[in-house]
Amino acid sequence: MTGEMILFIGRRTLETGLLLSAPVLIVALVCGVVVSLFQAVTSMRDMTLGVVVKIAGVGVTLLIAGGWMLQVALGFTREIFDAMTMITQ
Repeated sequence: MTGEMILFIGRRTLETGLLLSAPVLIVALVCGVVVSLFQAVTSMRDMTLGVVVKIAGVGVTLLIAGGWMLQVALGFTREIFDAMTMITQ
């Protein structure tokens, strides 16, 4: 295994991790900002409101994007196993 191969696998791992986490993190961020603005405008100070909305948003996001996320993760796994078989030959 060369150093270039190790760097490629590491870079590909980070890219895949960021790609898989991006939809969930973006939805959680948007939900948090919207709930914070709503609470600031209405002077509500309920801490559970933000958590409930984030959990619901993340759940819906996982239902919608879950299949795509699974395909990306499986493709990455196949790529890694193919790379491992090339190394051992």
